[in-house]
Amino acid sequence: MTGEPAGEDRIQLRGLRVVGTHGVLPEEKSRAQPFEIDLDLSVDLAAAGVSDRLADTVDYACIADAAAGIVATGPSYELLEALAGAVADATLGSDPRITAVTVTLRKLQPPLAVDIATVGVRITRRP
Repeated sequence: MTGEPAGEDRIQLRGLRVVGTHGVLPEEKSRAQPFEIDLDLSVDLAAAGVSDRLADTVDYACIADAAAGIVATGPSYELLEALAGAVADATLGSDPRITAVTVTLRKLQPPLAVDIATVGVRITRRP
């Protein structure tokens, strides 16, 4: 059978937008702001490619719901690095078939004195 080697397959979630209260400044702690999340899940997708069954892959709807919940209603974080880490931990803990996750987290309206579209971090974690 041809295809990607085990561990090279990816499930990609792009542009998950969530409003939450995270940041260092007092106004960031008191006023919700928009965030955007991209997730790359390393998962062997060979079985799902053959069976065409949800049971043979990772349910990305559950992953998206968990990530959104962390940003929207989870504890407030000062740093994007810590918030991205919480999303990564929840993702890795959700399904043992996930061998790595890359979380890209952007603040869409950063409170900076310059004209900038977004600020963000990208982290990769493994179990």
